Amino acid sequence: MKISALNPLKLPWNWRVVIVYLAFMLLLPMAALFRQASSLPFDEFWGIATSPIALSAYNISFGTAAIAAVINGFFGTLIAWVLVRYPFPGKKLVDAAVDLPFALPTAVAGLTLATIYSEQGWIGRWFAPLGIQISFTRLGVLVSMLFISLPFVVRTVEPVLGELDHDIEEAAWSLGASRFETFRKVLLPQLFPAMITGVALGFSRAVGEFGSVVIVSANLPFQDLIAPVLIFQRLEQYDFEGAAAIGTVMLLLSLVMLLGINLLQAWGRRYDRS
Repeated sequence: MKISALNPLKLPWNWRVVIVYLAFMLLLPMAALFRQASSLPFDEFWGIATSPIALSAYNISFGTAAIAAVINGFFGTLIAWVLVRYPFPGKKLVDAAVDLPFALPTAVAGLTLATIYSEQGWIGRWFAPLGIQISFTRLGVLVSMLFISLPFVVRTVEPVLGELDHDIEEAAWSLGASRFETFRKVLLPQLFPAMITGVALGFSRAVGEFGSVVIVSANLPFQDLIAPVLIFQRLEQYDFEGAAAIGTVMLLLSLVMLLGINLLQAWGRRYDRS
């Protein structure tokens, strides 16, 4: 069946529903953002988008999110491995706890993290004598992003691990391969695409995080101020055009990075087939 691209009325009903839904959920909001930003003269738009405080906020948002995604790529895979391969007491409780960041309101998560990682908190007080402050610093932003993005890696890698054939591992062992060599040469190529997908999802989630970061950080420019909080501060000052300018840059940067991640995923799938 050929789909007519010229006459939307001739498309099947499910195609029309998808197009209308995507238009309202994605295209119209992005168009409104671009329209608001375009109300500024280009020189003024460029000045806001590339101001020192905005550049610092981009760096903190994307840089910290990338670090969190890489860390969770390792530990999330390790957690998924343990949950799939090993039975242990309280396994169901641990498995349910992994999904906690999905259900927990971000403001509650931020309040919890700020409390336990403060200088008097359960965890933060052990770092305070070493001169390491976690809450209300960029390190606190990293902890928050680690917390909210971890489930994406675990839940992406876990089903792939569950479908791996144990006979392949046993065959590698029978041929003299060590456990590390078996993982690196046999299992990792099959897990790699799922790991990249989980890291990409976690990175995307961390870049857009607001609720928990705004509480666990001091929101100081050039220290731990992320771009979403900077946008909110602009809105509080009724600077809608300035907020739209920074939001547009964030949107364009996110699209470019997601395109790069998709290309990396495609490379990972080719690596897996080879």
